[in-house]
Amino acid sequence: MRDFVNTKTKLIQPSGIRKFFDIVRETEGAISLGVGEPDFVTPWKVRQAAITSLQRGYTQYTGNRGLPALLELISRYLNERFHLEYDPKHILVTVGGSEAIDLALRACVESGDEVLIPDPAYVSYSPLVAMSDGKPVHVECLEEDNFVLKPAYLEKAITSKTKAIILTYPNNPTGAIMTKEQLEEIAEVIIRHDLLVITDEIYAELTYGKQHASIASLPGMKERTIYISGFSKAFAMTGWRMGYVCAPAEIDEAMFKIHQYGIMCAPIMSQYAAIEALKDGFTDNFATVAEMRDSYDKRRKFVLHSLREIGLSCFEPQGAFYAFPSVLETGLDGEHFAGGLLKQEKVAVVPGNAFGNFGENNVRISYATSMNALSEAFDRMSKFLEKIK
Repeated sequence: MRDFVNTKTKLIQPSGIRKFFDIVRETEGAISLGVGEPDFVTPWKVRQAAITSLQRGYTQYTGNRGLPALLELISRYLNERFHLEYDPKHILVTVGGSEAIDLALRACVESGDEVLIPDPAYVSYSPLVAMSDGKPVHVECLEEDNFVLKPAYLEKAITSKTKAIILTYPNNPTGAIMTKEQLEEIAEVIIRHDLLVITDEIYAELTYGKQHASIASLPGMKERTIYISGFSKAFAMTGWRMGYVCAPAEIDEAMFKIHQYGIMCAPIMSQYAAIEALKDGFTDNFATVAEMRDSYDKRRKFVLHSLREIGLSCFEPQGAFYAFPSVLETGLDGEHFAGGLLKQEKVAVVPGNAFGNFGENNVRISYATSMNALSEAFDRMSKFLEKIK
């Protein structure tokens, strides 16, 4: 049967995160600090909207783009929150942000095209570029630069085959953000080399102390940017699989065709839930988002303090809900540190090499879990460090 499998698919390695957590599931009593998912339940009003839609018999397909009311609300949300003006007719509701990333790459990347990926980065980007017949090119982002993509590193990575760059700020796994001024510096390079930008801003609502800035809002960038976001992280709606993508008309049309044939439409009950999330979002539901963000911020500060107490250095994350400490001073790389910590103390963190070529001496810690679990996990981590000294 192996001869029937597509060669590109054969060469792709399984997700480093999923592989690690297959082991975690088999470890009784393990505390997981690895899941990139809010530990909050979706707000009741949002869940109730989905229940009501089912009670009313709304179980059919929607239009391919999504429910008109949802498209209108997404347009309003982007305008009021991030100063992005997108006509609803150029917004496409997708099955999570993951489908949107796949659509963007399949619509634009051709054989041999190079796509730049600031590294460390979310695990899906590189495999999806490869499955689109492109070549992923990793651009190092240094901890000493706060994991921000620097213009000089970007410039150095560009060749005659470079077609696009994927940006993801706030960043998974590092928690880094990019300010408007920092984005302006790389936008100049992007425009000069006529590159396409795919920006994944799924964590836009989760920043601490600084307002999120989108590269699509900068002069000359919207017309060369595919903007991706969704409801999973800020609204605690991971399982609802609600994402969306906005793009220039020609690219939007290409993505729309792929979506029509491959997916048809996002689930109708999830779309009604998303409508509720945004319908009162500028009052009630945004207050809920703010409460969740404040809770993450308290945990963020606890994690940073705890890491420093046990002797691990860590860049201060300013977005998302991850910390990315270095374990280099322990004498172990990220993979051996994570493996030993799980085996000896039953605490699961993700090895940094799951996120690219330049995170091998780090691990990712998610603080989207309870304070009790975090406190116990760091007690165990302290014991582990004492053992390996």
